[in-house]
Order: sequence, then structure tokens, then C-alpha cells
Amino acid sequence: MTESLDTELLWEEFHRAVNMNSEELRSYLLADASNEDGFPPDPDLGIDELGRGVLHVLSKRKGDLTRTDLDVMRQVIELVETLDGRTDDESRRELMSVGHDPLRG
Repeated sequence: MTESLDTELLWEEFHRAVNMNSEELRSYLLADASNEDGFPPDPDLGIDELGRGVLHVLSKRKGDLTRTDLDVMRQVIELVETLDGRTDDESRRELMSVGHDPLRG
């Protein structure tokens, strides 16, 4: 029961932190990965690993989460709590790479 409650709270906090939908995040990650040199030759297209994890979590139902998904959710929440409120471009890009647009409030 406790694990279920923890997952519920984590789910809610994650979805408060991630204020971009999956399509917005996917578009941002692909645009960010396609720098002036174009897409890199590897199959991940240079997309941030944590960002890919967020996309994966966003495509799931709460009952289908794995331990890896829960770890991703915790990392995102911690990152948002750490960087939210900063106004520099680098912090904003890092936040947006995990689905949090700080300009949305």
C-alpha cells in the first residue's frame, strides 16, 4: 500500500513538473539535437537520455511504470526543483529538455 501511495504522489508531482506535452517535448528534443551540423549518425539522434526517459514515461499509464520510470520521474522533479527560477538560457534549455518550460509558470 505504501509503495502505491508513493507512486501516486510521484506521478502527481512529475506531472506538475512536466508542463509540456509529449509532442511539444519531442519537437523540442529533435530541434535541439539538430544543431548546425545536422543529426548525428547514431540512432538516438543526439537526444538527451533523460528527455527520452520523460517521453517514455509520458506514453505510459501509471499502473505500467517500472522502477526505471520512477527513477526518471524522481530525477526530473529534482532537476526542476533545482533549476526552476533561474533565468539563464542554459538552465532553460536543460529544463525544457525534460519537459519543463519555465516560462509557462
